[in-house]
Amino acid sequence: MAEQYLLDSERQPTLAGVERAAEKIAAILPATPLLPLEIDGTTIWCKAECLQPIGAFKIRGGWHRLTDLTDDQRQRGVVAFSSGNHAQGVAWAARRLGVPATIIMPEDAPRAKLANTRALGAKIITYDRMSGSREQLADNIARKTGAVVVPSFDDPWIVEGQGSCGLEICEQMLALTGSEPDQIVACCGGGGLASGSALANPNARIMVVEPEGWDDMKRSLEGGTIVPVGTDPPATDCDALQTLRVSPITFNILRDCKAIGTAVTTAEVHHAMRVAFEKLRLVLEPGGAVALAAILAGKLTLTDRTAITLSGGNVDNQLFAKIIAAG
Repeated sequence: MAEQYLLDSERQPTLAGVERAAEKIAAILPATPLLPLEIDGTTIWCKAECLQPIGAFKIRGGWHRLTDLTDDQRQRGVVAFSSGNHAQGVAWAARRLGVPATIIMPEDAPRAKLANTRALGAKIITYDRMSGSREQLADNIARKTGAVVVPSFDDPWIVEGQGSCGLEICEQMLALTGSEPDQIVACCGGGGLASGSALANPNARIMVVEPEGWDDMKRSLEGGTIVPVGTDPPATDCDALQTLRVSPITFNILRDCKAIGTAVTTAEVHHAMRVAFEKLRLVLEPGGAVALAAILAGKLTLTDRTAITLSGGNVDNQLFAKIIAAG
């Protein structure tokens, strides 16, 4: 398995791969809505990935990766690591394809994400987010069982699968406005969604958005080299975006397209969740609201060809109710 994984990781994601992923996903799932939202007199376009069957865009990469497994690989199964959304994406694809799936999840993952992943039939192994190595745990399992490792973003198939979201944005904006997006603002943890969207929209400016203290992609792009999250990062509600270090695959794509980054505060994220609920009637998890938070905080100049990702809606009920009530 280790040798196969090394061979797989040598492949780089491409626009052709994004297009192939989009065809595969369109065959089983409808496109998520692209919703207009007026902000200070300008209409932006919001990609509602929170309405996916698993509540997040991660279903795209999971389906693209698992449908490309060989028959032998399907029998041996897959092992993935995730705080919850990639976990559900892989588990959903694995159940539909009859592939055994083991998911490594942090002990502090939201209860809803743990429960949903378990309900999809995956075996869950928990670990301490700050002291354990999910990559090492996955590698150990893969060596013992022969399972294929399916990383959450450091994988060409995953990037291409997430890029199908960007391709849908482009096609929907052309149909609705007659123009392609000129800038895409993407929620960012490891950068799979942002880098895949960059491949799908080579003429658009890309902005990645992360929670404060976890803005390693932003700092990496600014410095021209990968910079990990520092020691003792702050607590954040954005569990989906707590990536300690981005990957060369995603970083290189975003660096080469001259992407920029910004960070948002907890208060800005909560405000965005309330706006999405009040104006779009959508439930967003904190990590799925950071792109909208950046827009509402005025962190870039808007155009009528701006698109943003609302990347996930898997939030515990009590936390969501508390945030909405606080407004």
